[in-house]
Amino acid sequence: MSYLDILHKYWGYPDFRGIQREIIESIGAGKDTLGLMPTGGGKSLTFQVPALAQEGVCIVITPLIALMKDQVEHLRHKGIAAAAIYSGMSRDAIVTTLENCIFGGVKLLYISPERISSDIFQIKLKHMKVSFITVDEAHCISQWGYDFRPSYLQIAVIRKLVPNVPILALTATATPDVIDDIQERLGFTEKNVFRMSFERKNLVYVVRQAEDKEAEMVHILQSIPKTAIVYCRSRKRTKEIAQLLMQYGISAIWYHAGLEPAVKDQRQSEWQHDKVRVIVATNAFGMGIDKADVRVVIHMDCPSSLEAYFQEAGRAGRDGQKAYAVLLYNGHDNRTLQKRVEDTFPPKEYVQQVYEHLAYFYQIGVNSGEGCMFEFPIDKFCATFKHFPIRANAALILLQRAGYIDYEPNPDNNARVRFLLRRDDLYRLDSLSEKENDVVISLLRNYGGLFTDYGYVDESYIAQEAGLDRNQTYMVLVNLSKKRIIDFIPRKSIPLISYKRDRVDGSNVILDKSVYEERKEQFQKSINSVINYAQNDRVCRSRQLLYYFGEKKSVDCEQCDVCLSHTHHDDHDQQEEIKEKLLAMVADGERHHVTEVRQLDEDWDIVTKVMKELMDEEQLLMEGSYLILSDK
Repeated sequence: MSYLDILHKYWGYPDFRGIQREIIESIGAGKDTLGLMPTGGGKSLTFQVPALAQEGVCIVITPLIALMKDQVEHLRHKGIAAAAIYSGMSRDAIVTTLENCIFGGVKLLYISPERISSDIFQIKLKHMKVSFITVDEAHCISQWGYDFRPSYLQIAVIRKLVPNVPILALTATATPDVIDDIQERLGFTEKNVFRMSFERKNLVYVVRQAEDKEAEMVHILQSIPKTAIVYCRSRKRTKEIAQLLMQYGISAIWYHAGLEPAVKDQRQSEWQHDKVRVIVATNAFGMGIDKADVRVVIHMDCPSSLEAYFQEAGRAGRDGQKAYAVLLYNGHDNRTLQKRVEDTFPPKEYVQQVYEHLAYFYQIGVNSGEGCMFEFPIDKFCATFKHFPIRANAALILLQRAGYIDYEPNPDNNARVRFLLRRDDLYRLDSLSEKENDVVISLLRNYGGLFTDYGYVDESYIAQEAGLDRNQTYMVLVNLSKKRIIDFIPRKSIPLISYKRDRVDGSNVILDKSVYEERKEQFQKSINSVINYAQNDRVCRSRQLLYYFGEKKSVDCEQCDVCLSHTHHDDHDQQEEIKEKLLAMVADGERHHVTEVRQLDEDWDIVTKVMKELMDEEQLLMEGSYLILSDK
């Protein structure tokens, strides 16, 4: 089937849009390809369509586990063989999935970047017929990007295992430097970039100078009574602002990475299905969210880069209707942004100290520890050694980049279950509710060995099998645990630390230029770009953002705060200039035909407006087609 036939059959669209066709034809021809497509531009079709047109399996690397599961479910619903591998799956489930790929039972395999370095994946990969590799959120591979993830560097390793397989890299946000870096790090045989304009004509960018940000936010949400996202930097503030909005009669909930998984799912669902109007969140919210009718995104605090701002602001107006992205800004923000540089890159001596304290915390001696993994209760660590969490977290990230440790601040560890009853006793139970019975049957069908040991389980998969939603499934598992039928250990997000090499003495920890000085300089540039954007009231907001992403040819949007301000002043200046020209023309007291007025080489609509004002003020008179000076 042709690409267009596949599009018709599975998605029902009449044709491709934007640069979808060019990207599909490029990767289909076996060329390494980088596609730059703004959020909502239809990225997924650029790899799903060619994957169905070719033999073998397309491997899709993405960090978004929730999006991964969602896409697999949608593809299966269309009759497309898709599967996913992510943290928390049992080894048996992973092996089964990989074997299916080898024997041709899967067309698209989604996998998280952390899993591609595992021995089992790399061994099985050598036996697969791979059509091409897709790297979603490709900016994560660049150390100059705003969201660098070390796990992405492993992608270059698996390219060597399947050397003749082309690679498709996709991202919605990348500066020119990052575009070059992505292609270099992924080992492109030659540069090959397709880009859509990042311009969003329906999105109005506004920077609002506000000493009282809370009052300004309330005013905006009362003026635009539609679905909204409010972004904050701190978890504590999300709750405070949501509660403030509720006091004003605006329905709101808060969301951040520290909430229980079931609570996060429920709150996201309530907002997604319009049960709540405003979600107040940290930047943990939004990736993979595709709610089309968000009318306004408000930033209470400045992000650390224009890439992050563009990504978050771009969640407004995906339905193509007019929407607003508002950044609230005041003089305090400059100091706050500059402090982030110090907090993100603390002194090297401090980083060495954190490394030493980590060894004391886990009792790791010099020349030992390689391969050891620990849960890391950061609050307890900071209380023990009197560290501020933000700085300690930054030091651990630097130690990870320098190759001393692996640090996972927000792992998505799946729930674990073990049956406490024997199988025969379980079958004799007659006190289970219908929902409890459905969940038990789902566990028995899909997971082996739960009578002898704890096994990782996927709550969303159990929910799907049992015909329940995630929250109902969670509550059923809790109730079964209370009845002593199972032992249920819910998902938790305690950070993890593992030693990549034996411990050295803290004074011997080396942070070279590429880890520290160069990245600090780049981060400072990102902070400066945000400050410049917020303070520049001379250049159209849209043009500022487009220029940052390498689009030199752009026009004023004529709707942002800067454009509206200029339009008002420019119109006034132009009208005054035309008024002077008209009065100078008729100052001789002679009659002047209207054709002379047309020769002024000015906008005729503005000229007629000025003429009417002068006649209303009785400074000019009109006799037929002639203009004369009033003699009043």
